Amino acid sequence: MKKKPQAIEIDSSDAFINRELSWLSFARRVLSLAQDPELPLLERVKFAGIMGMLYDEFAMKRMGGLKRKIQKKKQKPSRDGLAPDEQLRACRAELHAQSALVSRLVQKKLRPALAKEAIPILEYKVLKKNQRTQMSAYFTESVEPILTPLAVDMSHPFPFISNLGLNLAIEVKEKKKKRYRFVRIKVPANRPRWVPLADDSGFVPLEQVIAANLEQLFPKAEKLFCYFFRVTRVAKDDPWEQTELDDFDADSTPGFFISMVTHELTARKFAGVVRLEVSADMPKDLMCWLAEQLDVDSEDVESVKGLMGLADLMKFPVKNRPELRDPPHKPVTHPRLSGIYQNDPKQMFAEIRRADILLHHPYHSFDTSVLNFLQCAAMDPKVLAIKLTIYRTSSDSPIIQALQFAIRKGKQVAVLVEITARFDEAPNIAWGRLLEREGVHVSYGVERLKTHVKLALVVREEEDGIHRYVHIGTGNYHTDTARIYEDMGILSCDPELGANVAALFNELTSANPYPNYDKLLVAPHNLRERITELIRREAEHKRKGKPCGINVKMNQLQDTRIIQELYRAGQAGVPISLNIRGLCCLRAGVPGLSENIRVFCTLGRFLEHSRMYCFENAGDPEFFIGSADWMRRNLDRRMESVTPVTDPKLKKELVQKLQIYENDNCSAWDMQPDGSYSRRRPQKGEKPRPAQEALIDLIGRQSRTMKNHVPDNHDVKRE
Repeated sequence: MKKKPQAIEIDSSDAFINRELSWLSFARRVLSLAQDPELPLLERVKFAGIMGMLYDEFAMKRMGGLKRKIQKKKQKPSRDGLAPDEQLRACRAELHAQSALVSRLVQKKLRPALAKEAIPILEYKVLKKNQRTQMSAYFTESVEPILTPLAVDMSHPFPFISNLGLNLAIEVKEKKKKRYRFVRIKVPANRPRWVPLADDSGFVPLEQVIAANLEQLFPKAEKLFCYFFRVTRVAKDDPWEQTELDDFDADSTPGFFISMVTHELTARKFAGVVRLEVSADMPKDLMCWLAEQLDVDSEDVESVKGLMGLADLMKFPVKNRPELRDPPHKPVTHPRLSGIYQNDPKQMFAEIRRADILLHHPYHSFDTSVLNFLQCAAMDPKVLAIKLTIYRTSSDSPIIQALQFAIRKGKQVAVLVEITARFDEAPNIAWGRLLEREGVHVSYGVERLKTHVKLALVVREEEDGIHRYVHIGTGNYHTDTARIYEDMGILSCDPELGANVAALFNELTSANPYPNYDKLLVAPHNLRERITELIRREAEHKRKGKPCGINVKMNQLQDTRIIQELYRAGQAGVPISLNIRGLCCLRAGVPGLSENIRVFCTLGRFLEHSRMYCFENAGDPEFFIGSADWMRRNLDRRMESVTPVTDPKLKKELVQKLQIYENDNCSAWDMQPDGSYSRRRPQKGEKPRPAQEALIDLIGRQSRTMKNHVPDNHDVKRE
């Protein structure tokens, strides 16, 4: 008789999925979008570019972090039982496999499909004579003047190779000389990667244009051999946020100031190489020599067939081909904000004071809601102060311009600029210095804690006294990403919430903790404890026969203690649904461990980014939205803010949205007990129900039917 498999204990390493491998599993789901023949062609090309960017970041951040642990001889296993060297081997193998899949996809599927649409990415060798003449002239006039060939010999050491740059490895043999000389040329990043042909018949990769015209640079060369290569360097972890590192020592952490971050940025440029990509035709001896010069392990060398630097496909410059893209999405103005313009701040603040407003981007326009809220505050003579957190923002940001306008109008303006936002440090430092010159009170975060809160506070003097208006969001104040990231936010004039937000801003700028947040959930103060209490309460309701359940949407789930609390609640009988876009270290649907827990992921044209928590609470559900995923870093090592949603009408809106995600039958992926994911497909005769398209339709209909209509409970001002 076959033995029944032994149940997995919640404290066993088998109860957890490796963080790094879970992230790579997410990457495979994104890759499926590039592979999907039902998607418009240029959307598939864009997703192929996204894959290139994701792999670059994974190699820099995660594999680089594992290498540092190994170099420091820190072999403590992760919660799933894998030592750093085991994780690195597994990640390296999976990353190489996925990278090869994307390369084949681009070469065998996407480039031929682009050719059929008369917008090919052409190999230089197939160009016609007149096209070669054009490319040669372009090289001479626009490229050659900015190139710098760097030789390697007794007088010239091997040059520094910058992170993620595309390079030519050239072997040059001059007449009457016996040996070849190695020369490196960097492909300039300030020239278009995809060079258009004059007859609009396609594009040519810039590196091939350079390679085909090298005789102009080396007129005396008898022979020329050219290959391509690219390096990925380690991205250093922030010393005050060593994510998931068990050797974190707060006492040894350096002070938090701009010069240190600037130093870290410089160090990143010269950090060790974690990956070397070479063109597949590069001779083995040259490849080994390059790896030796760059101090790269042979296991970290990838031979690439086809194009490198695929992230550049995200900006493939095809215009006037709307049939090859998703139908354009035009965000709608929230119906309660319809007709409110920048020159009418009185109406804006009156509408917020009437009752809370729930925003859902990019379905609701960011420009006519959050941006307009800040612009109205900047110009309103009754506004005394504006406070804002900036984690990431856009170049030439209209929000920055509004803050500049506000300070010139004599308002008090305070901005918390998080200068350790990964890969946005330099622009954030620049924004901070610009605002300081304008007279804005600028703070650069909290020592030892990265500031991830998404908050805006406006203080307004009115006839009945001073009132605080707040925006609490799940995403950054970034007008560009607000069009492609799915996020939520609340505009509110709730006095208690406003007081909590004001206290949090005071903590952020004064570096003095505030101990008594009662309505707002704030990490690292009370967020972990409150989430733990809410999960345990659902289990207690189940034991007492009361309605119970947990429904959560977020980006990532990794925290060991929260996962164990979810396991216990599920084992008590609480139904748990987790919509986790990215990595998830919890195993769902495992008999004896998590059969009452389901995990799924939603993928589509917009990047799912909002965080929503719903707890059934014996039939009186509690809802929350905010900035925090359930990651150890978010709960313990970052400043995060989560707000309850208390308005009954807004609760119904959240229930409706969560149900739309649950009902998705074609763009959602369900985790299997082994940790793999399977994509949902409509049953025979069933109409597709992609969540994002359903939300576009729902919010569009609401906007059309609710304009100029204010619900009954919105007719009463808050007391």
